[in-house]
Amino acid sequence: MRKDGISLTHLGMVNALGQDVETLWPRILAGDRSGLTLQRGYLRGKAVRVGRVPGPLPAIPASLKRYRCRNNALAYSALAQIAEPVGAAMAKYGARRVGVVVGSSTSGMAATERGYRFRKRSGRWPSSYDYVQHEMGGLAEFLAQAVGAEGPAYTLSTACSSSAKALGSARALLRLGWCDAVIAGGADSLCRVTVEGFHALEALSEKPCNSMSRHRDGFNIGEGAALFLMERSGEGVQLLGVGESSDAYHMSAPRPDGSGAYSAMNSALKDAGLKAESVSYINLHGTGTVLNDQMESRAVARLFPGTPASSTKAMVGHTLGAAGSMEVGFCWLALTRSRRWRIALPPHLWDGRRDPHLPSLPLVRVGQTLKRRGREIFLSNSFGFGGSNCAVLIQGEQ
Repeated sequence: MRKDGISLTHLGMVNALGQDVETLWPRILAGDRSGLTLQRGYLRGKAVRVGRVPGPLPAIPASLKRYRCRNNALAYSALAQIAEPVGAAMAKYGARRVGVVVGSSTSGMAATERGYRFRKRSGRWPSSYDYVQHEMGGLAEFLAQAVGAEGPAYTLSTACSSSAKALGSARALLRLGWCDAVIAGGADSLCRVTVEGFHALEALSEKPCNSMSRHRDGFNIGEGAALFLMERSGEGVQLLGVGESSDAYHMSAPRPDGSGAYSAMNSALKDAGLKAESVSYINLHGTGTVLNDQMESRAVARLFPGTPASSTKAMVGHTLGAAGSMEVGFCWLALTRSRRWRIALPPHLWDGRRDPHLPSLPLVRVGQTLKRRGREIFLSNSFGFGGSNCAVLIQGEQ
Protein backbone atom coordinates (compact mmCIF):
# COMPACT_ATOMS: atom_id res chain seq x y z
CA MET A 1 0.00 0.00 0.00
CA ARG A 2 1.30 3.46 -0.96
CA LYS A 3 0.89 5.88 1.94
CA ASP A 4 1.01 8.88 -0.40
CA GLY A 5 -1.28 7.34 -3.00
CA ILE A 6 -4.19 8.92 -4.86
CA SER A 7 -6.95 6.40 -5.41
CA LEU A 8 -9.65 6.29 -8.07
CA THR A 9 -12.11 4.66 -5.71
CA HIS A 10 -15.39 4.60 -7.68
CA LEU A 11 -16.55 5.21 -11.26
CA GLY A 12 -19.82 6.20 -12.90
CA MET A 13 -20.08 6.18 -16.70
CA VAL A 14 -22.60 6.66 -19.49
CA ASN A 15 -22.00 6.48 -23.24
CA ALA A 16 -23.54 5.21 -26.47
CA LEU A 17 -23.39 1.59 -25.23
CA GLY A 18 -25.30 2.13 -22.00
CA GLN A 19 -26.13 4.24 -18.99
CA ASP A 20 -24.17 2.25 -16.40
CA VAL A 21 -20.90 0.35 -16.29
CA GLU A 22 -22.62 -3.03 -15.80
CA THR A 23 -24.35 -2.61 -19.17
CA LEU A 24 -21.66 -0.95 -21.26
CA TRP A 25 -18.52 -2.79 -20.15
CA PRO A 26 -19.45 -6.25 -21.55
CA ARG A 27 -20.37 -4.52 -24.80
CA ILE A 28 -16.97 -2.84 -24.97
CA LEU A 29 -15.19 -6.17 -24.48
CA ALA A 30 -17.39 -7.76 -27.17
CA GLY A 31 -16.50 -5.05 -29.70
CA ASP A 32 -20.08 -3.81 -29.95
CA ARG A 33 -20.52 -1.06 -32.56
CA SER A 34 -24.30 -0.80 -32.25
CA GLY A 35 -24.05 2.53 -30.42
CA LEU A 36 -22.80 4.32 -33.53
CA THR A 37 -25.97 5.10 -35.46
CA LEU A 38 -27.08 7.42 -38.24
CA GLN A 39 -28.90 10.43 -36.78
CA ARG A 40 -30.51 13.50 -38.29
CA GLY A 41 -30.58 16.99 -36.84
CA TYR A 42 -26.85 17.55 -36.46
CA LEU A 43 -25.87 18.17 -40.10
CA ARG A 44 -27.99 20.22 -42.43
CA GLY A 45 -29.80 18.05 -44.96
CA LYS A 46 -28.16 14.71 -44.15
CA ALA A 47 -27.74 12.03 -41.52
CA VAL A 48 -24.45 11.58 -39.68
CA ARG A 49 -23.08 8.62 -37.74
CA VAL A 50 -22.74 9.53 -34.05
CA GLY A 51 -22.55 7.85 -30.65
CA ARG A 52 -25.74 9.08 -28.97
CA VAL A 53 -26.61 7.83 -25.48
CA PRO A 54 -29.78 5.69 -25.79
CA GLY A 55 -32.95 6.06 -23.78
CA PRO A 56 -34.24 8.75 -21.40
CA LEU A 57 -31.77 10.39 -19.04
CA PRO A 58 -32.48 10.92 -15.33
CA ALA A 59 -34.46 14.04 -14.47
CA ILE A 60 -32.55 16.87 -12.85
CA PRO A 61 -34.30 17.85 -9.57
CA ALA A 62 -36.63 20.85 -9.49
CA SER A 63 -34.29 22.61 -7.06
CA LEU A 64 -31.65 22.61 -9.82
CA LYS A 65 -33.96 23.31 -12.77
CA ARG A 66 -31.86 26.21 -14.07
CA TYR A 67 -29.16 23.63 -14.88
CA ARG A 68 -31.45 21.40 -16.93
CA CYS A 69 -29.73 20.50 -20.19
CA ARG A 70 -28.58 17.27 -21.82
CA ASN A 71 -24.93 17.73 -20.87
CA ASN A 72 -25.75 18.06 -17.18
CA ALA A 73 -28.21 15.15 -17.42
CA LEU A 74 -25.42 12.94 -18.79
CA ALA A 75 -23.21 13.96 -15.89
CA TYR A 76 -26.08 13.39 -13.47
CA SER A 77 -26.50 9.85 -14.83
CA ALA A 78 -22.82 9.12 -14.13
CA LEU A 79 -23.04 10.79 -10.71
CA ALA A 80 -26.03 8.63 -9.72
CA GLN A 81 -23.85 5.53 -10.06
CA ILE A 82 -21.43 6.77 -7.37
CA ALA A 83 -23.99 8.57 -5.22
CA GLU A 84 -23.54 6.26 -2.23
CA PRO A 85 -19.73 6.55 -1.95
CA VAL A 86 -19.93 10.30 -2.64
CA GLY A 87 -22.45 10.62 0.18
CA ALA A 88 -20.16 8.63 2.45
CA ALA A 89 -17.25 10.92 1.57
CA MET A 90 -19.37 13.99 2.32
CA ALA A 91 -20.29 12.57 5.72
CA LYS A 92 -16.69 11.54 6.48
CA TYR A 93 -14.84 14.66 5.37
CA GLY A 94 -17.45 17.42 5.43
CA ALA A 95 -18.83 19.46 2.52
CA ARG A 96 -15.95 21.97 2.51
CA ARG A 97 -13.40 19.20 2.01
CA VAL A 98 -15.03 17.73 -1.12
CA GLY A 99 -14.25 19.33 -4.50
CA VAL A 100 -15.37 18.97 -8.12
CA VAL A 101 -13.04 19.16 -11.12
CA VAL A 102 -14.46 18.27 -14.52
CA GLY A 103 -13.73 18.74 -18.21
CA SER A 104 -16.03 19.64 -21.10
CA SER A 105 -15.73 21.12 -24.57
CA THR A 106 -19.40 21.81 -25.30
CA SER A 107 -21.17 22.15 -21.94
CA GLY A 108 -24.85 22.85 -22.72
CA MET A 109 -24.27 24.17 -26.24
CA ALA A 110 -27.21 22.13 -27.58
CA ALA A 111 -29.56 23.95 -25.17
CA THR A 112 -28.30 27.28 -26.49
CA GLU A 113 -28.81 26.14 -30.08
CA ARG A 114 -32.42 25.22 -29.34
CA GLY A 115 -32.95 28.39 -27.33
CA TYR A 116 -31.60 30.57 -30.11
CA ARG A 117 -33.86 28.95 -32.71
CA PHE A 118 -36.84 29.55 -30.39
CA ARG A 119 -35.79 33.19 -29.91
CA LYS A 120 -35.44 33.66 -33.65
CA ARG A 121 -39.03 32.51 -34.14
CA SER A 122 -40.65 34.16 -31.14
CA GLY A 123 -38.40 37.07 -30.22
CA ARG A 124 -37.72 35.75 -26.73
CA TRP A 125 -35.72 33.02 -25.02
CA PRO A 126 -37.66 29.94 -23.82
CA SER A 127 -38.53 29.98 -20.13
CA SER A 128 -36.60 26.73 -19.64
CA TYR A 129 -33.33 28.29 -20.81
CA ASP A 130 -30.71 29.71 -18.47
CA TYR A 131 -27.31 30.83 -19.70
CA VAL A 132 -25.63 28.78 -16.95
CA GLN A 133 -26.50 25.72 -19.06
CA HIS A 134 -24.15 27.05 -21.74
CA GLU A 135 -21.32 28.18 -19.46
CA MET A 136 -18.32 25.86 -19.15
CA GLY A 137 -18.28 26.43 -15.41
CA GLY A 138 -21.93 25.43 -15.19
CA LEU A 139 -21.08 21.71 -15.26
CA ALA A 140 -18.90 21.82 -12.13
CA GLU A 141 -21.30 24.23 -10.43
CA PHE A 142 -24.21 21.88 -11.11
CA LEU A 143 -22.43 18.77 -9.80
CA ALA A 144 -21.26 20.58 -6.66
CA GLN A 145 -24.77 21.75 -5.90
CA ALA A 146 -26.24 18.34 -6.70
CA VAL A 147 -24.19 16.70 -3.94
CA GLY A 148 -23.76 19.73 -1.64
CA ALA A 149 -19.98 19.93 -2.07
CA GLU A 150 -18.48 23.24 -0.94
CA GLY A 151 -14.84 22.69 -1.87
CA PRO A 152 -13.16 24.03 -5.04
CA ALA A 153 -15.37 23.45 -8.08
CA TYR A 154 -14.27 24.30 -11.62
CA THR A 155 -14.34 23.11 -15.23
CA LEU A 156 -11.37 22.69 -17.59
CA SER A 157 -11.86 23.11 -21.32
CA THR A 158 -8.84 22.11 -23.40
CA ALA A 159 -10.71 20.32 -26.18
CA CYS A 160 -10.23 16.55 -26.21
CA SER A 161 -7.75 16.48 -23.32
CA SER A 162 -10.12 18.30 -20.93
CA SER A 163 -11.21 15.52 -18.61
CA ALA A 164 -7.81 13.81 -18.58
CA LYS A 165 -6.36 17.08 -17.33
CA ALA A 166 -9.21 17.28 -14.81
CA LEU A 167 -7.89 14.11 -13.18
CA GLY A 168 -4.45 15.66 -12.86
CA SER A 169 -5.91 18.85 -11.41
CA ALA A 170 -8.00 16.88 -8.92
CA ARG A 171 -4.88 15.01 -7.84
CA ALA A 172 -3.19 18.34 -7.13
CA LEU A 173 -6.07 19.42 -4.86
CA LEU A 174 -5.69 16.20 -2.88
CA ARG A 175 -1.91 16.38 -2.67
CA LEU A 176 -1.98 20.02 -1.56
CA GLY A 177 -4.43 19.15 1.18
CA TRP A 178 -7.14 21.47 -0.14
CA CYS A 179 -9.54 18.54 -0.46
CA ASP A 180 -9.96 15.08 1.04
CA ALA A 181 -12.13 13.85 -1.84
CA VAL A 182 -12.79 15.11 -5.36
CA ILE A 183 -15.43 14.22 -7.94
CA ALA A 184 -13.40 14.30 -11.16
CA GLY A 185 -14.04 13.49 -14.80
CA GLY A 186 -15.97 15.04 -17.65
CA ALA A 187 -19.09 15.23 -19.78
CA ASP A 188 -19.86 16.28 -23.34
CA SER A 189 -23.09 16.13 -25.32
CA LEU A 190 -23.84 16.10 -29.02
CA CYS A 191 -24.64 19.45 -30.61
CA ARG A 192 -24.68 20.97 -34.08
CA VAL A 193 -21.71 23.28 -33.45
CA THR A 194 -19.24 20.44 -32.97
CA VAL A 195 -20.71 18.12 -35.60
CA GLU A 196 -20.91 20.86 -38.23
CA GLY A 197 -17.45 22.10 -37.25
CA PHE A 198 -15.70 18.75 -37.58
CA HIS A 199 -17.64 18.09 -40.77
CA ALA A 200 -16.25 21.34 -42.19
CA LEU A 201 -12.76 20.15 -41.25
CA GLU A 202 -13.42 16.87 -43.11
CA ALA A 203 -12.65 14.96 -39.89
CA LEU A 204 -15.87 12.92 -39.71
CA SER A 205 -16.26 9.43 -41.13
CA GLU A 206 -19.50 8.10 -42.62
CA LYS A 207 -18.54 4.64 -41.37
CA PRO A 208 -17.43 3.59 -37.86
CA CYS A 209 -13.96 4.87 -36.97
CA ASN A 210 -11.18 2.80 -38.60
CA SER A 211 -8.13 3.89 -36.63
CA MET A 212 -4.65 2.84 -37.81
CA SER A 213 -5.96 1.53 -41.14
CA ARG A 214 -4.68 2.65 -44.53
CA HIS A 215 -8.36 3.39 -45.22
CA ARG A 216 -8.95 5.57 -42.16
CA ASP A 217 -10.90 8.73 -42.89
CA GLY A 218 -11.89 10.25 -39.57
CA PHE A 219 -13.99 9.66 -36.48
CA ASN A 220 -17.58 9.66 -35.23
CA ILE A 221 -18.53 12.17 -32.56
CA GLY A 222 -20.01 10.65 -29.43
CA GLU A 223 -21.41 11.89 -26.14
CA GLY A 224 -21.23 10.70 -22.58
CA ALA A 225 -19.87 11.26 -19.11
CA ALA A 226 -17.39 9.56 -16.79
CA LEU A 227 -16.95 10.61 -13.16
CA PHE A 228 -14.54 9.24 -10.58
CA LEU A 229 -14.49 9.69 -6.84
CA MET A 230 -10.84 10.35 -5.97
CA GLU A 231 -9.38 10.18 -2.47
CA ARG A 232 -5.99 10.09 -0.74
CA SER A 233 -5.42 6.38 -0.25
CA GLY A 234 -2.81 3.77 -1.06
CA GLU A 235 -5.45 1.13 -1.72
CA GLY A 236 -7.40 0.31 -4.86
CA VAL A 237 -6.63 1.65 -8.34
CA GLN A 238 -3.95 4.32 -8.13
CA LEU A 239 -3.43 7.43 -10.24
CA LEU A 240 0.31 7.04 -10.68
CA GLY A 241 1.31 9.67 -13.20
CA VAL A 242 0.05 12.51 -15.36
CA GLY A 243 2.04 14.01 -18.22
CA GLU A 244 1.08 17.13 -20.13
CA SER A 245 2.60 18.94 -23.09
CA SER A 246 1.77 21.48 -25.77
CA ASP A 247 2.71 21.03 -29.42
CA ALA A 248 2.75 24.80 -30.07
CA TYR A 249 2.49 23.81 -33.72
CA HIS A 250 -0.92 24.36 -35.32
CA MET A 251 -4.49 25.27 -34.34
CA SER A 252 -5.95 21.91 -35.34
CA ALA A 253 -3.19 19.62 -36.71
CA PRO A 254 -0.83 17.73 -34.36
CA ARG A 255 2.94 17.88 -34.70
CA PRO A 256 3.63 15.23 -37.40
CA ASP A 257 6.63 13.61 -35.72
CA GLY A 258 4.62 12.89 -32.56
CA SER A 259 7.08 14.74 -30.33
CA GLY A 260 4.30 16.42 -28.35
CA ALA A 261 2.56 13.11 -27.68
CA TYR A 262 5.90 11.49 -26.84
CA SER A 263 6.67 14.27 -24.37
CA ALA A 264 3.31 13.83 -22.59
CA MET A 265 3.73 10.06 -22.28
CA ASN A 266 7.35 10.35 -21.16
CA SER A 267 6.40 13.02 -18.61
CA ALA A 268 3.75 10.70 -17.18
CA LEU A 269 6.39 8.00 -16.76
CA LYS A 270 8.75 10.42 -15.03
CA ASP A 271 5.95 11.68 -12.81
CA ALA A 272 5.27 8.11 -11.71
CA GLY A 273 8.96 7.19 -11.45
CA LEU A 274 8.52 4.36 -13.95
CA LYS A 275 10.21 2.97 -17.04
CA ALA A 276 8.31 2.37 -20.26
CA GLU A 277 8.49 -1.42 -19.90
CA SER A 278 6.35 -1.16 -16.74
CA VAL A 279 3.28 -0.35 -18.87
CA SER A 280 1.16 -3.36 -19.89
CA TYR A 281 -1.52 -1.72 -22.06
CA ILE A 282 -2.17 1.60 -23.83
CA ASN A 283 -5.56 3.09 -24.61
CA LEU A 284 -4.77 5.13 -27.71
CA HIS A 285 -6.31 8.49 -28.54
CA GLY A 286 -6.80 6.75 -31.90
CA THR A 287 -9.19 9.09 -33.70
CA GLY A 288 -8.77 7.53 -37.13
CA THR A 289 -7.78 10.82 -38.76
CA VAL A 290 -4.79 10.69 -41.09
CA LEU A 291 -2.64 13.02 -38.98
CA ASN A 292 -3.50 11.81 -35.46
CA ASP A 293 -2.83 8.15 -36.19
CA GLN A 294 0.38 9.05 -37.98
CA MET A 295 1.86 11.00 -35.10
CA GLU A 296 0.50 8.81 -32.29
CA SER A 297 1.73 5.55 -33.81
CA ARG A 298 5.18 7.07 -34.22
CA ALA A 299 5.29 8.27 -30.63
CA VAL A 300 3.94 5.02 -29.17
CA ALA A 301 6.24 2.79 -31.25
CA ARG A 302 9.22 4.89 -30.18
CA LEU A 303 8.47 4.74 -26.44
CA PHE A 304 6.45 1.51 -26.04
CA PRO A 305 7.48 -0.99 -28.74
CA GLY A 306 5.53 -4.21 -28.31
CA THR A 307 2.97 -2.94 -25.76
CA PRO A 308 -0.64 -3.98 -26.53
CA ALA A 309 -2.77 -1.01 -27.55
CA SER A 310 -6.26 -0.16 -28.75
CA SER A 311 -8.58 2.72 -29.53
CA THR A 312 -12.13 2.43 -28.18
CA LYS A 313 -13.59 5.22 -30.33
CA ALA A 314 -14.97 2.76 -32.90
CA MET A 315 -17.51 1.68 -30.26
CA VAL A 316 -18.58 4.85 -28.44
CA GLY A 317 -17.37 7.59 -30.76
CA HIS A 318 -15.05 10.42 -29.84
CA THR A 319 -16.63 11.94 -26.75
CA LEU A 320 -14.43 15.06 -27.04
CA GLY A 321 -14.09 16.74 -23.63
CA ALA A 322 -15.30 13.57 -21.87
CA ALA A 323 -12.91 11.27 -23.77
CA GLY A 324 -10.01 11.55 -21.30
CA SER A 325 -11.90 10.37 -18.22
CA MET A 326 -14.01 7.97 -20.33
CA GLU A 327 -10.94 6.14 -21.61
CA VAL A 328 -9.14 6.18 -18.26
CA GLY A 329 -12.43 4.68 -17.08
CA PHE A 330 -12.10 1.83 -19.60
CA CYS A 331 -8.63 1.14 -18.22
CA TRP A 332 -10.06 1.24 -14.67
CA LEU A 333 -12.80 -1.22 -15.61
CA ALA A 334 -10.32 -3.61 -17.21
CA LEU A 335 -8.20 -3.56 -14.05
CA THR A 336 -11.09 -3.92 -11.59
CA ARG A 337 -13.31 -6.38 -13.50
CA SER A 338 -10.58 -8.85 -14.42
CA ARG A 339 -10.30 -12.48 -13.47
CA ARG A 340 -7.60 -13.50 -11.01
CA TRP A 341 -4.85 -14.26 -13.52
CA ARG A 342 -6.13 -12.73 -16.78
CA ILE A 343 -7.21 -9.19 -17.66
CA ALA A 344 -9.66 -8.72 -20.54
CA LEU A 345 -8.57 -5.78 -22.71
CA PRO A 346 -10.74 -3.39 -24.77
CA PRO A 347 -10.37 -4.43 -28.42
CA HIS A 348 -9.25 -2.34 -31.36
CA LEU A 349 -11.88 -2.50 -34.11
CA TRP A 350 -10.66 -1.85 -37.64
CA ASP A 351 -10.49 -3.47 -41.08
CA GLY A 352 -7.01 -4.95 -40.47
CA ARG A 353 -5.50 -3.16 -43.48
CA ARG A 354 -2.26 -1.74 -42.16
CA ASP A 355 -0.87 1.52 -43.46
CA PRO A 356 2.69 0.85 -44.67
CA HIS A 357 3.60 4.42 -43.73
CA LEU A 358 2.79 3.84 -40.03
CA PRO A 359 4.79 1.88 -37.47
CA SER A 360 3.11 -1.45 -36.75
CA LEU A 361 1.50 -1.55 -33.29
CA PRO A 362 0.31 -4.73 -31.50
CA LEU A 363 -3.40 -3.85 -31.65
CA VAL A 364 -5.70 -5.75 -29.28
CA ARG A 365 -8.10 -8.30 -30.81
CA VAL A 366 -11.63 -9.04 -29.57
CA GLY A 367 -11.33 -11.53 -26.72
CA GLN A 368 -7.64 -10.87 -26.12
CA THR A 369 -6.49 -11.02 -22.51
CA LEU A 370 -3.36 -10.04 -20.62
CA LYS A 371 -1.64 -12.35 -18.16
CA ARG A 372 -1.51 -10.62 -14.80
CA ARG A 373 2.03 -10.10 -13.54
CA GLY A 374 1.10 -8.17 -10.41
CA ARG A 375 -0.36 -4.69 -10.08
CA GLU A 376 -0.60 -3.91 -13.78
CA ILE A 377 -0.05 -0.39 -15.09
CA PHE A 378 -2.14 1.05 -17.94
CA LEU A 379 -1.70 4.27 -19.93
CA SER A 380 -4.40 6.39 -21.55
CA ASN A 381 -3.67 9.08 -24.16
CA SER A 382 -5.71 12.22 -24.86
CA PHE A 383 -4.68 14.76 -27.49
CA GLY A 384 -6.68 17.92 -28.11
CA PHE A 385 -6.84 20.66 -30.72
CA GLY A 386 -4.02 23.15 -30.53
CA GLY A 387 -1.64 20.41 -29.42
CA SER A 388 -2.99 20.07 -25.88
CA ASN A 389 -1.69 16.65 -24.84
CA CYS A 390 -2.27 14.60 -21.70
CA ALA A 391 -1.24 11.05 -20.76
CA VAL A 392 -2.50 9.33 -17.61
CA LEU A 393 -1.03 6.27 -15.87
CA ILE A 394 -3.06 4.13 -13.48
CA GLN A 395 -2.18 0.99 -11.56
CA GLY A 396 -4.50 -1.87 -10.67
CA GLU A 397 -5.34 -3.42 -7.35
CA GLN A 398 -3.24 -6.12 -5.70
